[in-house]
Amino acid sequence: MSENNLLRDVFDAIADPTRRRLIRLLADTEEIPLHELTAQFQMGRTAVSKHLTILKEAGLVIDRKVGRETRYRLNAAPLREIQDWLAFYSKFWSTNMLRLNLLLEEDEQ
Repeated sequence: MSENNLLRDVFDAIADPTRRRLIRLLADTEEIPLHELTAQFQMGRTAVSKHLTILKEAGLVIDRKVGRETRYRLNAAPLREIQDWLAFYSKFWSTNMLRLNLLLEEDEQ
């Protein structure tokens, strides 16, 4: 892995729908081999492997060799960054909706 890709941005990694689907599949199981993941997509093993590499560079996927097979599992810890980012905006929208409701109630009176 090149130094430039050592710490891929988590937001960049989850931006692609295929990678989000991979995360979902990995979340549903403890560990899954590449050939089983590939069977879930209409693309080749190489394409799925490239997506897994991007997730791995973001720290979202951990792989291990078992004989000739590579197995993957989810490391959800980096998703905390996304959760924290969304939490700010959730609070932002809740506060603004409360203000809007107060203004609407004032108008009704």
